[in-house]
Amino acid sequence: MALRNRRLRSTALLVAAAGALVAGVLTGSGTSQAATSQPCDIYASGGTPCVAAHSTTRALYGSYNGSLYQVRRSSDNATLNIGPVAAGSYANSAAQDSFCSGTTCVITIIYDQSGRGNNLTQAPAGGAAGGPDNLANATSAPTSINGHKVYGVFVAPGTGYRNNHTSGIATGDAAEGMYAIFDGTHYNGGCCFDYGNAETSSNDTGNGHMEAIYFGNIKVWGYGSGNGPWIMADLENGLFSGVNQHLNSGDPTITNRYLTAMVKGGPNKWAIRGGNAQSGSVSTFYNGVRPNVSGYNPMHKEGAIILGIGGDNSKGAQGTFYEGVMTSGYPSDATENSVQANIVATKYANATGGGGGTGGTTLTPGQSISLRATTACCTTRYLDHSGTDVGTIVVSSSSSSTDKGNSTWVVRAGLANSSCYSFESKNTTGSYLRHQNYVLHAQPNDGSSLFAQDATFCSQAGLNGQGNSFSSVNFPDHFIRHYNNIGYVASDGGSNAWDSATSWTDDVSWAVSSPWTP
Repeated sequence: MALRNRRLRSTALLVAAAGALVAGVLTGSGTSQAATSQPCDIYASGGTPCVAAHSTTRALYGSYNGSLYQVRRSSDNATLNIGPVAAGSYANSAAQDSFCSGTTCVITIIYDQSGRGNNLTQAPAGGAAGGPDNLANATSAPTSINGHKVYGVFVAPGTGYRNNHTSGIATGDAAEGMYAIFDGTHYNGGCCFDYGNAETSSNDTGNGHMEAIYFGNIKVWGYGSGNGPWIMADLENGLFSGVNQHLNSGDPTITNRYLTAMVKGGPNKWAIRGGNAQSGSVSTFYNGVRPNVSGYNPMHKEGAIILGIGGDNSKGAQGTFYEGVMTSGYPSDATENSVQANIVATKYANATGGGGGTGGTTLTPGQSISLRATTACCTTRYLDHSGTDVGTIVVSSSSSSTDKGNSTWVVRAGLANSSCYSFESKNTTGSYLRHQNYVLHAQPNDGSSLFAQDATFCSQAGLNGQGNSFSSVNFPDHFIRHYNNIGYVASDGGSNAWDSATSWTDDVSWAVSSPWTP
């Protein structure tokens, strides 16, 4: 987006697919069990096979035992492919945790499971914004399926994946379908958090040259009922919630923690469907003809694949992706209903520890905490602010009430992502810990989207094995760090002095302590 029929083969086939689904549910026991039918098996049974299948959480075919994604660690730039623990099963997150221990990792490749080689990699520059885009932090979207920890793809603004040289993806007016599982609480009004079919040039080439799932609450083009977010279709030069680029009340606000989003299109017809990925069925929010505007009927799809960005590399949006596929042909509602049943049976749930992280101390919005440094030199120092400046100071029982209060933070649900956290000053109500030019400050919330992003941090187990580490929601490879007693968001071995690899894991690990000022 610039910021701007197949018929059901037979009921018997779907009944067979549903039966295989029940038999193939992933178990929550310690022994992995491969599913006999996963989403792409169900689509194939319905006569609309997958031509792209992407997931960092699980295999999307019952027989798939190849790589799901690749991670690269910052300490030495080594890479590791992560596959399922068994054919058709959940991702081997333990392998990632071991490989990335003590440093940070980014997701470099999301492999296509269809066998067509439609892998997603770092998006290049496009017509709307420079590039290449950022890569997602590999640990910023922990989740679980059937009780097993896995990781999604956390897309902060500026992050994006793409493949402009695909095989088998629909072009022109050919029919296709697609679904994706998103975090329904992680979105914004930026352009454009998409997954689907886009231009092969990374440029806006005109109306109807895209067909992708969009999720967010932008209202520049079409929009749905309520305040959003909405599932819409990005058809290029327009986000469509229905037949026109205006209010379409049949497209509801939908905020499920785990969200199933579906878009499908064929000659002069298309549909939006969606629902809760944890329970129930999917509903149809639009089903009708193409927009009556030049360029959209017939369509001019080009067959590239994008994730997290618009067709021309517009990259102001945010969201979290867990899995998604694209099909050849227009899937029937019955086929999609069976796919939804499979998704529900997979039992997506928050990872143990919650709050946008895994391990470490669990934080609860509303509680007061102090954050103590764990670096050997500095274990009596706490993250504090003096006015707007943030750093660390020594605090003890004999410290002044001002120092104790300035070293106490109130945990809030993340201003930009409720799965993560923001930290409000105990002494200065309304002022939050935020970064500007990588330097930490305590500043009043001005209500802007940028402030919300700068003031939101996701928690995970401390990278040195102690306490918690906190990554920036809009720079996921940057963590809250003390360096020369000043507070920064820092990467491991970056270009700035405060990115020094020396004692980095210690400096970004914080003991969550009782508040100096209750």
